[in-house]
Amino acid sequence: MNYQHHLTHPYFDNIELEYVKKCLDSGWVTQGPMTKRFEQLFMEKHGGDYATAVCNCTAGLHMAMMALKIGEGDEVIVPAYTWVTSANCVEYTGAKAVLVDVDSSKFNIDPEAIRKAISPRTKGIVVVHEFGCAAEMDKILEIVKEYNLLLIEDCACAVGTKYNGQPVGTFGDIGVFSFHPRKVITTGEGGMCITRDPEIAEILDQLRNHGMSTDERDQTYGAPFYMGHFNILGYNFRLSDIQAAVGVAQMEKLETLLEERRKCAHNYIELLKDCNNIILPEIGHKYGSTFQSFVILLKPGMEKVRNSAMLKLQKQGIQTKQGTHAVHRLKYYREKYGYEENDYPISSYCEDCSITLPIYPGINIDSQKEIVSNLLESLN
Repeated sequence: MNYQHHLTHPYFDNIELEYVKKCLDSGWVTQGPMTKRFEQLFMEKHGGDYATAVCNCTAGLHMAMMALKIGEGDEVIVPAYTWVTSANCVEYTGAKAVLVDVDSSKFNIDPEAIRKAISPRTKGIVVVHEFGCAAEMDKILEIVKEYNLLLIEDCACAVGTKYNGQPVGTFGDIGVFSFHPRKVITTGEGGMCITRDPEIAEILDQLRNHGMSTDERDQTYGAPFYMGHFNILGYNFRLSDIQAAVGVAQMEKLETLLEERRKCAHNYIELLKDCNNIILPEIGHKYGSTFQSFVILLKPGMEKVRNSAMLKLQKQGIQTKQGTHAVHRLKYYREKYGYEENDYPISSYCEDCSITLPIYPGINIDSQKEIVSNLLESLN
């Protein structure tokens, strides 16, 4: 369908074209100098001592599980309301993704639910900073320390997000970000792992590049015919330099892109603040939301109204989506673990009553007023 108002729209200008041309002119278009520059710029903005660019966030999360030696017999706690990758990355390794419910005010994992789900097999937690709003890290870190658990931060939606002033992705063992077109910055597809641990960083670097490592013999024999060592099973999860060139350009305008999103979100909040049927996303300095998505909730019991409203908006050329899905309702997880429809009631409610409105740099206030006007009319 041809939408007048798309859910998102990546922001590109001549800077991306300039850097891509430099990359193409250099002849080095796979993982190389542009990738290293992108990693460095990302570290400067987000902290962490090591950054590893990868082909997508899913690959990064998979690598994180492997680097932390999570595998068969282990359990990893995951929010039930999240994009399926957050749970899949656990299942890839043979471990079990143990779902827990979320807090509907921020769509993030509930620390008390984490505590109740811990068992002798629990090895770690995947914390998702959903829609660009930081999770309750103080309480989560208390649990991690008390039970000596690993912490993986799924920061797919959270480029630029800070919790109490500290960039997300730097609280746990590994933080993983996404550069999908709906994210704050994009390389088309792409991801980034950050960590403060040099040993983890070395493993991540090997995993993304077929498991290859090097040592002093490489210097002795020289690169032309010495092909390194392959001591672990790796993958081809590399980011191309062409994509990294786009990432470098995007990083240079990150603060502008973030400010545009925040402005758009505040416009929506002002326009919708008097609608009694709508629960607006919580905002506050502590959670540092970057509004990767602007997700509203309709009051409980309005599931059918939500679906009808979204269909009406579609007919008006306005693209919307539910926030994300409740993982326990997906066939793979439902059949494997025997979940029932409403086992995680808050996650189910968030799936059934959430609406994502168009948000992206460059959307103007008149467009937002038109979107809100049609939304309110459709709810009636």
